[in-house]
Amino acid sequence: MNYPISVLKRSALVKSSKVVPYLLPEEVKSLVEAVKGTRQGQRDGLLIEVLFQVGLRISEALSLAPSHIEKFEGKPVLSIIGKGKKPRTVSIPERLADRLRSFAFERKLNHNDLFFPVNRFRGYQIVRRAAKIAGLEKRVYPHLFRHSSAVERLRQTGNPRALQLHLGHSSASMTMRYLNTLGQEDAIRIQGEVQFE
Repeated sequence: MNYPISVLKRSALVKSSKVVPYLLPEEVKSLVEAVKGTRQGQRDGLLIEVLFQVGLRISEALSLAPSHIEKFEGKPVLSIIGKGKKPRTVSIPERLADRLRSFAFERKLNHNDLFFPVNRFRGYQIVRRAAKIAGLEKRVYPHLFRHSSAVERLRQTGNPRALQLHLGHSSASMTMRYLNTLGQEDAIRIQGEVQFE
């Protein structure tokens, strides 16, 4: 069925005005701590950190291998195949990239072996179990880490266009949803970093 443009625009506006659910960085840390004592605690903790710190979709994170870690202007990046089979390069914190490399070395992973050789359902179970162990009341699911990463990146940079490119959104309206999470304090801090000569 073909909808008039005005209906589609109104629908996008309503969707973009909703506050997206997310986790605070300290809640994510509690989830990583919660899995440390489990049998696959190192792997599961790394998966949670990759989902949060890089903001990947679960399918993107589960397809990662050591060969995906590259350098761009001396900084680590991940070359991935995103949604719709679109290639994308995203930044990854140096410490997390080092931890992934160490993990690959300890596990004797080959260049193209997966860091997280589990399916999406198992990925969902990992984060649900972490939330249960940590005692979080929120509903925790893999995509929530992507939202959480987006909110934190926007808080720190105030740059929705850079966030759109990082997340691989084809539409700016998808990224603009995260603006509703920013408060007055965030706006003052971000604008306070503007310098004029």
